Amino acid sequence: MNASFPAGAAATPPPLAVARALELRHGSHVAVRPSDFTLPARRLIAVIGPNGSGKSTLLTALAGLSDPASGALEVLGEDPRRRSQRTSFVMQSIGVPQGVPVTVRDVVGMGRYPTLGWFRRFRREDRDIVRAAMERMQVADLARRHLDQLSGGQRQRAYVAQGLAQDHDVLLLDEPMTGLDIVSARTIDDLLHEEPTRGVSVVYTTHDLDEAAEADHVVLMGGRVVASGPPRDVLTVENLDIAYGRGALHGPSTAVEDAADFLDDPAGGRRH
Repeated sequence: MNASFPAGAAATPPPLAVARALELRHGSHVAVRPSDFTLPARRLIAVIGPNGSGKSTLLTALAGLSDPASGALEVLGEDPRRRSQRTSFVMQSIGVPQGVPVTVRDVVGMGRYPTLGWFRRFRREDRDIVRAAMERMQVADLARRHLDQLSGGQRQRAYVAQGLAQDHDVLLLDEPMTGLDIVSARTIDDLLHEEPTRGVSVVYTTHDLDEAAEADHVVLMGGRVVASGPPRDVLTVENLDIAYGRGALHGPSTAVEDAADFLDDPAGGRRH
């Protein structure tokens, strides 16, 4: 499992990611226009923006699953593709054919394949890691259940447990709490905030400004990186107007007003 980083580790670790004039494309479509940003390591980083703003595309680039169209991107000082086995990526949806008898234990165990390969037998260490990941995500009691017997929240927790079972120092999650029940959302939210204390850099996408405000660092997307930094500096009305369109979020109980409330909060701490 992921141990806490040693007491003698540097107080300020090297950046998780550094991008210079990074452009990302889907075929001929420009998904992210040239952007510069630096992400801190061993922190919780929220990526927020409207649909089609490039959030998921940025995650796939950090995971080493897509190449920059131009510019440069490094993750922990390396090409993301060269360290992909140490980057655990929990995608927004994982397709499993209907009726295939895949159990929760099978799904979580797949997280060990980057280390073991597809055909090597599990060692006791691997089984212990899988068991611990299921316990953290509160799906250990569902280990023998087939995926098609689970609720949406239970399935999502199983997929996150798979990500935890992989040997990793970077954890990427694409909208991990969208549409979940309270228990599942709280379990995953706790995990997001716990992993950095174990030395893991966590990056996740979200549409929820309250969730983003609780992160250590926020990346605001709008077809490019509009702003990147502490929530108080990024989640401003001006930046949100750029990302979402001027005036798009104004009105009663809007996200912009919620952001303004956060910015006016002198404590600036997590909200529950």
